[in-house]
Amino acid sequence: MTTRFFAPTRREVLAGLGASAAGLIAGGAAPSVTAQIALQARLATLALRPGQPATPIWELAAVSHIGNVHLKRGDRCEVVFRNDLPVPLAPVWYGLNGTAAADPLRGRAPTPPDATETSIISIPNAGTMLADFRLFEDGLKQPARPLPVIASETNRVAVDRDEILLIEEWRLRPDGTALPPGHDPKDTTPLFTLNGQTSFELSAAANERLRLRFINGSQRTVLAIKLESHEVRVMALDGQPAEPFPARSGAVVLAPGARADAFVDAATSAQFLLHDGKEARPIGSLTISGKSERGAPPLPPQPLPSNDLPDKLDLKGALRFDVALGAPDAGWIRPASFSTASAPAFRAKTGRTVVLALKNPGPVTNVFHLHGHHFRLLDKLDDGWKPYWLDTLAIEPGQAQRIAFAATSPGRWLIESVVTDWAAPRLVRWYGVE
Repeated sequence: MTTRFFAPTRREVLAGLGASAAGLIAGGAAPSVTAQIALQARLATLALRPGQPATPIWELAAVSHIGNVHLKRGDRCEVVFRNDLPVPLAPVWYGLNGTAAADPLRGRAPTPPDATETSIISIPNAGTMLADFRLFEDGLKQPARPLPVIASETNRVAVDRDEILLIEEWRLRPDGTALPPGHDPKDTTPLFTLNGQTSFELSAAANERLRLRFINGSQRTVLAIKLESHEVRVMALDGQPAEPFPARSGAVVLAPGARADAFVDAATSAQFLLHDGKEARPIGSLTISGKSERGAPPLPPQPLPSNDLPDKLDLKGALRFDVALGAPDAGWIRPASFSTASAPAFRAKTGRTVVLALKNPGPVTNVFHLHGHHFRLLDKLDDGWKPYWLDTLAIEPGQAQRIAFAATSPGRWLIESVVTDWAAPRLVRWYGVE
């Protein structure tokens, strides 16, 4: 349901959320709501040039929260989305499995300008997620910021600090305005920020164990981030627990939209270095101040609790499909022109294992994103898989990768394809689980 109303205050939004949840509980028509979020798509500014006027941007903000958005695994969440921007938009949830009502474009229209929409989503898994409206970039007049969302594990994880590190990429024109993706970036200068800052500083005590949730908020660039002089242990990828492993050379490599949870035991002041495939640059720093009470680094970490994805996949009995990423004759289309009347990329019955051969026929790295499910990256011989789950994968020019997932979530789901070129369009198709 969509209604028009004047922009509410934060207090009015919170009051409305509480009343709505109480009504659901009293009516008994549905399971009770255990969490509420009020989201707003709005105009904002960001200080990208020291000593110069702030740069206009658009953003998705949680007006119901101060600081980061924290939910819990198992929550049933009421989401009130307010669109105060001049184009139709909807929040898109990256890392949220099995909640068909939250997947955009398939059967619900985006929210018009100056309107609000209320929806209910379930949070079946813990992990690092993104809420984002940049799928609708064909209509965006300004570059936009996504909103990190944390879904906490049922039991406390043994870390001293839990920090989000959102990496974002901007293309600045000579007049200080920023160019959104999908346009020729000529005459612009690339700039990267960490948590919205051009020089981010994280303070910690010596021997503190940090859980760093790295998020590549860039829309086009594969990035590597490294904390100098520290061992970085990867604990989760794209919101799903992994078998812990040390990041190669201490650097975490992330495709656009990908997330990685890493444990770091703070030892010494050091720089965060970012590499965009062309050069490394400092983007922030870790500053050590004092010592933690334990006085020594903790023991090696145990794996994060499982989100109950299947331990094994039936590769022998799997349905197999070839998917050519971005190929103009393969049904890919811009989100603004998407319709579920188009032919699906593939269909599968609920409970079947699906193997996709993702092929990048183009001359530029292509980034693939799967909505609705997480997948395993298969070994080259198709006789096993990597010890982690993903929902996003970068595939190099002319290469192919095979992935597998258990089709457990009925519905029509999007897949995305975009090449790592600022001027390139984002493309979508859909697949069905029946």
